[in-house]
Amino acid sequence: MDTAHRLGTLARHTADRLARRHVGVVVAAVAGGHVEIAGAGTTGATGGGTPDSGTLFEIGSVTKTFTGLALARMAVAGTVRLDDPLAALLPDGTAVPSRDGQEITLRHLATHTSGLPRLPKGMLIRALLRPGTPDPYAGCTADVLLAGLARTRLRATPGRRVHYSNLGAGLLGLALAHRAGTTYEELVTDEVSAPLGLHDTAVSVAGTRAGRLAQGHDARRRPTPPWHLADLAGAGGLWSTATDLTAYLRAQLDGGGPAELAEAIRLSREVEHRTNRFTWQHLGWAAHRLHPSQGGHLQIWHNGGTGGFSSFAGFDPETGTAVAVLSNTRRSVDAPAFELLRTLQKESA
Repeated sequence: MDTAHRLGTLARHTADRLARRHVGVVVAAVAGGHVEIAGAGTTGATGGGTPDSGTLFEIGSVTKTFTGLALARMAVAGTVRLDDPLAALLPDGTAVPSRDGQEITLRHLATHTSGLPRLPKGMLIRALLRPGTPDPYAGCTADVLLAGLARTRLRATPGRRVHYSNLGAGLLGLALAHRAGTTYEELVTDEVSAPLGLHDTAVSVAGTRAGRLAQGHDARRRPTPPWHLADLAGAGGLWSTATDLTAYLRAQLDGGGPAELAEAIRLSREVEHRTNRFTWQHLGWAAHRLHPSQGGHLQIWHNGGTGGFSSFAGFDPETGTAVAVLSNTRRSVDAPAFELLRTLQKESA
């Protein structure tokens, strides 16, 4: 069986398996320079059929890897430095917490070592007061975020420990956009999407793209409205397609695109904050090495989840393999996605 046929079989099997519990799903598999994409289930939209390579999904926290790469691009260009303090990129007078004399830097935000809590100040209380709210981040404007930041207490000294933080990633996107004098969406377009030809990776997907949107569903397969993350978009506000995510992952594997972008991709992976000898954080990405009994392969990855969508993007530059999974159901796709990636790694080693 040739590589393309084998990839197609594996992608189809994974998509069909996920479709038993998800409304719709698209799976992309990359190996040996080949790409195969398979869809199953339904888009859930009126008149929609089976989702395909051009169907748009919310990608949730996979957005953080785009924010991390935008940081690396700006660092390579000299617009910022990784160890610039967050306060230097925010509006004058913004109060930013510190601990033990250590300021929060851009590096800390991108590696989840800032010490910031997972959610903006007061957000959990607001969610409890409005149970069932379909769009919990909609009120996270810059004014609200920065006012809450001034009242936030750090959980740890910046740079010391990994504490996953949507607030930190969102503030990174906000700060980079402020330094660039643009919006977060324009920042990602300029620094990542346009150089790689990612035509459908965006925060705003109305207009010509509207007919290709998947309808989100909660874990019980009930339709749910999309999320709008306002000025916290850098933490999870992007939509994308399997076609775009595949191109994005291939650039991670072979450094495709302009030379400056390839340099930024290298920088994003040179930065490491280790939690133990098997797991660590890059700029925007999580990474681990499997136990030798599982093959000992490297897996660099991120998953995502919103009110009606789930996603996964993972790759291994050592074997040239990658996987992307997009679903329009709020139910994790991680286990089948990791299983597919391990299979590709094993067969490509």
